[in-house]
Amino acid sequence: MNSTIDIRYDLILGSRRTSNYIWCILSFIGGFGFFTTGISSYLQKELLPFTKVDSIAFIPQGIVMTFYGTIGLLLSFFLILNIILNIGGGYNKYDKKNEKIEVFRLGFPFQNREIYLSYKFKEIRSIKLSLQEGLNPKREIYLCTKDQRQIPLTRIGEPLLLSSIEEEAVNLSLYLNVPLESQ
Repeated sequence: MNSTIDIRYDLILGSRRTSNYIWCILSFIGGFGFFTTGISSYLQKELLPFTKVDSIAFIPQGIVMTFYGTIGLLLSFFLILNIILNIGGGYNKYDKKNEKIEVFRLGFPFQNREIYLSYKFKEIRSIKLSLQEGLNPKREIYLCTKDQRQIPLTRIGEPLLLSSIEEEAVNLSLYLNVPLESQ
């Protein structure tokens, strides 16, 4: 019986993250409030029970509030579409038996909705660990091919713990039997 795992399958979380749900809800509530207040100042009627529109002139405050509300509602609509379509979601599949790596991601509709990359083990040069600390930290693992391509393997947006991403990179390089590079 073979004790090694023949297929490794890593699920990649796309836009269906908790932070996107929170931003979508907050953007909708804020956008709806601003939009309704702006329209209320134009109509001189209180569309929301907790607003007083008699002190808000439509020009310039009402127009600005309507504009900000529209932007907030459009942003929440964009986020909900990203969540529904699961933009960035997919998987990485490493098959030792067939010596094949598959990278699959979901993109935006209409053009290249499904991104599928396939490589043989012999085409892989190394695994690269890219760490950038600071205000906006980046912690990513790349699959480096012999033709100088770098394919990101980790999810975008939520930096992982330093210890977990290092451990994942080491395990992946050992699994594929390729060197580990660090940047």
